[in-house]
Amino acid sequence: MTELIRCTWAGMSDPMYLAYHDEEWGRPVRGDDAVFERVALEAFQSGLSWLTILRKRENFRAAFDGFSIPKVAAYMEQDVERLLGDAGIVRNRAKIEAAVSNARAAQALPGGLSELVWRHADPDSPVPRTMADVPAVTPGSKALAKELKRHGFRFVGPTTAYALMQAIGLVNDHLADCVARTR
Repeated sequence: MTELIRCTWAGMSDPMYLAYHDEEWGRPVRGDDAVFERVALEAFQSGLSWLTILRKRENFRAAFDGFSIPKVAAYMEQDVERLLGDAGIVRNRAKIEAAVSNARAAQALPGGLSELVWRHADPDSPVPRTMADVPAVTPGSKALAKELKRHGFRFVGPTTAYALMQAIGLVNDHLADCVARTR
């Protein structure tokens, strides 16, 4: 039996991480609420393991009303306090307040969040052969972070922006021999 080759970051021990790698990471995600969810989760991930966020993702979805931009944009201080008391999510005031603020910024975007983010797609990025070939920051992620910040977004630096770009398919950083590259 031939073992499937995957990007080394996916590890081989956690089924949730493997499923994320094989079925989600690098696949195109469009729609304002769907992209907003990814922006919010990437911000919550900052300083933590992505697996931590994956394990809490359903709790995040429930706590943040499915990442509906209009609903989260309407959150008030009592909602922030409710979220700070929710042990099912990452309880970081700055990140929670950033998610609410980012929903308000997304709501105000002409053309929407998905359109703004997808303008920074880089389908012609080089195919990485090893993890050393995968950048943490690119000119595109710097431009995306700058554009998001210009519109009032928080927790969206160039590294977070690049992680978002990878996660939602703006770039394809599956390694050249990874089984998920051509799926």
